[in-house]
Amino acid sequence: MVMASGQSPQVPEELASMMKKQGYHFVGKHSATKICNYTASSLKKNTRDHTCYKHRFYGIMSWRCIQATPAIGCNLACTFCWRIIPEEEGFRWNEINAIKEWDEPEMVVEGLIREHKRIISGYKGNEHVDIDRWNEAQDPAHVALSLTGEPLFYTKIGGLLREFHKRKISTFLVTNGTMVTALKKLDVMPTQLYVSIQAPNQEVYENMTRPKTVGAWDNFQKFLEVFAELDTRRVFRLTLVKGKSMLDAKGYADLIRKGRPHYVEVKGFVFVGGARNEARGLSYEDMPGRDEIKDFAREIAKESGYLFTDFHESSNVALLCSDNETARKRIINFEK
Repeated sequence: MVMASGQSPQVPEELASMMKKQGYHFVGKHSATKICNYTASSLKKNTRDHTCYKHRFYGIMSWRCIQATPAIGCNLACTFCWRIIPEEEGFRWNEINAIKEWDEPEMVVEGLIREHKRIISGYKGNEHVDIDRWNEAQDPAHVALSLTGEPLFYTKIGGLLREFHKRKISTFLVTNGTMVTALKKLDVMPTQLYVSIQAPNQEVYENMTRPKTVGAWDNFQKFLEVFAELDTRRVFRLTLVKGKSMLDAKGYADLIRKGRPHYVEVKGFVFVGGARNEARGLSYEDMPGRDEIKDFAREIAKESGYLFTDFHESSNVALLCSDNETARKRIINFEK
């Protein structure tokens, strides 16, 4: 049975209440969805340029996109993460993810779609909403499994992807790159698989990610070796923190050569949400400027041999492609 919005027997009541105030809608014991700012803005009239970088880079229809997660907890505590880190609120991530019996994929998918529709239903009466796009949004075509937590903790992730694909919903799965065993067991590939690249070397990695488990960097290296051989669209996502991780372009290029992604997204850190927590030691000044992001992305491109292909202004994200053919094929063809 799908739990009502804002309720979950697995997430502690205080944490669930906090997340609900931030717009999270829970499904079952461990899954959640929340509307993305770009999904909301793309529903409005005269906002054709207010779609997300996924729309510009890959053709994703922002107004038909679900933002979700099948697992709340994460084994990293990245300083730049805008999401809630349970430990900062007095909760343990491994307790949140200690699920004795994970919900079935079909139930999770149906619940996420239902909650997503519940969220966007409130936009219909807004005079600024494009009713044609609102109607299209009732039939989701894409899901970004990137909301919070580490989705590969969900032991039935392959079944989840299969259920979305059965409904002709494309999937972008974002992982932190430490769950090597789970990756090897994945029997269904997402439409596009992302791995977060938080740093160019081990020292910076440990400072930026603050791992909650031992061997995170070694697992990350092993993850990239497996990642490089997967038969799906593979993407690196870099988040640059000025003066902290926005350095050593050659180090990033070495990781690119190891993981062999088709695409590399180079984005700037944003001082919002959880990243404002004083304990993380970040500030507004740590956000790189647009030109700085472009320059560093071009430096990585030069070191790696990749092509600087595009830039999304409002998100401050640069796109690098492995070659011209990959650049030409970056737009995904939807079946619906």
